[in-house]
Amino acid sequence: MKTIIKYELVINEALRSALNYETPDEQIEEFIRFFGNHIGSDRIYIFEDCEERHATDNTYEWCAEGIVPEIDELQNVYMDVIDWWYKAFDKGESIIVEDIETIKDDHPISYGMLKNQKVQNLVVCPIRYKDEIKGFFGVDNPPKSDERGLTTFLDMIGTLLISLLKLRNTFDRSNKEAKLSSYSSLSKIYISMHYINVQTQRHHIVKTTKEIIEYMGRRPQKDGEYEIEDDFSGHIKKVVSRFCVESQLKEALEFVDISDIEERLRGKNSIVHEFIGKVSGWCRDRFIPVDYDENGRLLHVLYCVEGIAEEKKRENRLLYMAQTDLMTGICNRGSGEYKIEEFLKKKTGGLLCLLDCDKFKSINDTFGHAVGDKVIIAVAETLQKSCRGNDVVLRLGGDEFAVFIPGMLDKELAQRFFERLFENIKQIDIAEMQERRIVLSLGACFYDGKDSISFDQLYRRADMAMYQSKKQEGYSAMIYGA
Repeated sequence: MKTIIKYELVINEALRSALNYETPDEQIEEFIRFFGNHIGSDRIYIFEDCEERHATDNTYEWCAEGIVPEIDELQNVYMDVIDWWYKAFDKGESIIVEDIETIKDDHPISYGMLKNQKVQNLVVCPIRYKDEIKGFFGVDNPPKSDERGLTTFLDMIGTLLISLLKLRNTFDRSNKEAKLSSYSSLSKIYISMHYINVQTQRHHIVKTTKEIIEYMGRRPQKDGEYEIEDDFSGHIKKVVSRFCVESQLKEALEFVDISDIEERLRGKNSIVHEFIGKVSGWCRDRFIPVDYDENGRLLHVLYCVEGIAEEKKRENRLLYMAQTDLMTGICNRGSGEYKIEEFLKKKTGGLLCLLDCDKFKSINDTFGHAVGDKVIIAVAETLQKSCRGNDVVLRLGGDEFAVFIPGMLDKELAQRFFERLFENIKQIDIAEMQERRIVLSLGACFYDGKDSISFDQLYRRADMAMYQSKKQEGYSAMIYGA
């Protein structure tokens, strides 16, 4: 009882501190900062799920002094990477890991991510409120004395966090609605904008492009805007058919069809679609609800089109960075394992190889870490050159790599691949290492595509073969069960 009272006092103090700030974002930041300082942990964070992307985003984070923030790196994280967390959340359970070494074998992907973040122990609790808010919040490296008590504490603040997140969503919606009242000014950021009465199909062209003006024969009014017309559907279908690339036309026409727009917008602030325009390049069109009639039926919407060519470039860059090991340019652990899992789900047979450099620590100790980095990069490049285009090559971390070769099920072919790979590795010449050569050990296992298997199971088999390979001198490759 004393512990619960102590927790309640801390929660009340945290709430009072948070309410000193005006915006919901600031209140949430202060709320978790207060608890971070009180608990004595390295990091407190909130993740919010996006079911559409099947991913979760780190939206709020507090870090103790000297702890490197992870929030920028932990965006668009595949839910499947921590699916065992979600299974526990669905049962109403929290995640308590008192020592991450205990999850190394059962959850190697999670283990690798947490190890990279220097997490030793953690407590994570779900955040669930109907369909509006889903996610989790947690604490990295809390004091090890009372993880169970900390879980109780986090459960107690969960309701308050949900309330703050609901206030934030309401605040955001109110701001958006206020902006809609000045849609003419808002149109400056769009290529084109239409104000549409969905019940009558009459629409006001707030803004459009020179190409559409010429194509449709429009004449602007003296204020720069265009006449109100009937039949938005007829107008927009002509424009889309003229300016959208052929490969995306069917989907684009379905999006601008407003016959079911009320249903598609129900419960949403907007709906969006992306397409490639023949003139403007990548574009995003969007329907935004403006108001409703006295019977609660949707009355007006905005249809807006914006150019997103630069945004697409940034997205592609971020996607590349999220999926790529930045040192070597090959797949990182998360994206590489995901690609292999996709093969396994389709029961595509193949060969999984695990590789690492023998005595890599002595290379670092003798020649320095800069030379060690050159070794890692050279091995990665050689692996890529030795593999085919659809083979999956990934860096597991440090000097450890993996390769999955779909369709390779023959032992003799595998041995020839090992020989070719080792021969290519022998050709690596790093000047600083003088005559010392890079030596690899390799453990492998076949998957015949008959039974369902997870990456973790396949990994453990290859790892057992690797253990045997390490006992051999020089370039060595062992196949599990062979």
